[in-house]
Amino acid sequence: MSLPRVLSPTSQGSGLKRPAEPEAATSEEKRCHLDAAPTPEGTEVVRRKRRKYALLLSYCGKGYLGMQRNPGYRTIEDDLLTAMLHADLMTEEGCTCPQMFHFQRAARTDKGVSAARQVVSVKLPEDVPVPEMVEKINRHLSNQIRVMAIRRATKGFNCKSWCDSRTYSYMCPTYAFATTKESTTDDYRITPEVLEKLRSVLKLYLGTHNFHNFTARKKAQDASAYRYIMEIDCGEPFERNGLQWVLIKIKGQSFMLHQIRKMVGLAMAITRGLVGAEVVSRAWREPRLDVPIAPGLGLVLEEPHYDKYNKRYGDDGIHEPLTWEDERQKIEEFREKFIDSTIIETEIRDNPILHWLSTLSLHHFSSSENTLPPKATPGPPRKGKGSDNEAEDEDEGDLDQYRVSSPEKKKETPAVVPGAETCREMTNGHSESTGEAIAKETISARTDSDEKVGEASSAAEVKCPNS
Repeated sequence: MSLPRVLSPTSQGSGLKRPAEPEAATSEEKRCHLDAAPTPEGTEVVRRKRRKYALLLSYCGKGYLGMQRNPGYRTIEDDLLTAMLHADLMTEEGCTCPQMFHFQRAARTDKGVSAARQVVSVKLPEDVPVPEMVEKINRHLSNQIRVMAIRRATKGFNCKSWCDSRTYSYMCPTYAFATTKESTTDDYRITPEVLEKLRSVLKLYLGTHNFHNFTARKKAQDASAYRYIMEIDCGEPFERNGLQWVLIKIKGQSFMLHQIRKMVGLAMAITRGLVGAEVVSRAWREPRLDVPIAPGLGLVLEEPHYDKYNKRYGDDGIHEPLTWEDERQKIEEFREKFIDSTIIETEIRDNPILHWLSTLSLHHFSSSENTLPPKATPGPPRKGKGSDNEAEDEDEGDLDQYRVSSPEKKKETPAVVPGAETCREMTNGHSESTGEAIAKETISARTDSDEKVGEASSAAEVKCPNS
């Protein structure tokens, strides 16, 4: 039945006014449905009032395909949302569409990358005390992911947009910086001269530069390729498990895909004497350069910084500053047990740095425009590593180990573009077969006992199913 049109009393016969709806319908529209589970007819729906909170996370990225949710794969974000659902702090709708509760992450971490301090902003029920929320969420998380603290934030707080800067670290054995005349063995100890050279090379990255050569799918003309590096330094070497290690810390406003790993990779090549320091200044220019990308194992998100937010709201008497000083000891204990130990054990067992160093000398560190080979005739597809122009990491490997469920699907054979495989090898600076041969010769220098431990550990390791 159609409703009659009602003339607006303020109009002069030309305007129409929407008819008033029944009182019950108006009341129903005003109810918040986000937290309302299906209830029997006649049962009152209780609305849970929510407030914006900042969650401090620490996690080990091993076995996860990064922080950001990726349907079908195991990610940190997916496990966190599922834990909040089981803790009765998130609804089914919110778990499927986190934007409903203003969910946001401060920084993305890629495959296998860990975080000592990661911040997430989300609306949570205010009827649950903060300590209880922390305990409930952690109860449904694996041991390698912990919610360290939850702080009440302002209504408009967004952990990504309010973040002033981010600090990352890269931990690796000191033999990664040994000169080409020195042997890369477990007995290597970095000299003060080499350490000083490394620090001087790292200082070249300070300031605002065009980092288009240090990431994927960015052109020199893109304004977003310009990034500001605030601080960068290498700490004093330290001993762990028979190896000497160094920790490089980099603080910048923001970083792009692969940027830090390529910055570290180029610093290694310069320190080892494979190329001069002038290549850094050439990398700021428009021509595309062959910049090596270091393994992702040692990369860790140290902390997102909120200096402006803390200055504005940290002392207002309602909100606490997001500095996390009270959680320092818990974070250090977690880092020692899950993050640093994983990096060290994986390096000793799998030798990712040694594998990578064995191919570093094959990079040409020059413009790809002048070194690309002529087009080749089409051939059968071959398995090889990806180039900078591909969506995935260059060392992406088999993603099946990160799948939550792996249904049997027929893999499609990719189309072959003439010359694509040859260009891919040139972009990466080496072919897979040559790199593997050199890696085997380098790693054979390890002691027999180390090889036996590595073999036993690899046999015992179980691949985890899973940005």
